[in-house]
Amino acid sequence: MADAADLSAVDQALRQILKRHAAGLLVQRDDDEQLYLDTHHLQPNKKPLFFGAVQRKKAMVAFHLMPVYLQPALLAPISPALKARMQGKSCFNFKRLEPELLAELAALTQAGFDSYAAQGYV
Repeated sequence: MADAADLSAVDQALRQILKRHAAGLLVQRDDDEQLYLDTHHLQPNKKPLFFGAVQRKKAMVAFHLMPVYLQPALLAPISPALKARMQGKSCFNFKRLEPELLAELAALTQAGFDSYAAQGYV
């Protein structure tokens, strides 16, 4: 099990990846438990389209990236190691800092932002 210092470092690293895109998005929540970003694009239900979130859990930190749910082809180039961190279709779980995987996740997040931009969501 990861200790609190490891999880804190992972949380901060994942937040930095997501915050690179915050200027073009709506920050719905930014506190000790979660960073949650929506787009300005309103869906048919009049709610903003979700972009991503970082959630601090008891034993891990979750990174949610909605563009990969809407465009699964974005996942094609990811490594098996990053794929192993996936839970569901758009969530990646981390217990410790893994610089190579975090760099890959940062590139995937950029690709997701670019995909949303190409679709007119951001």
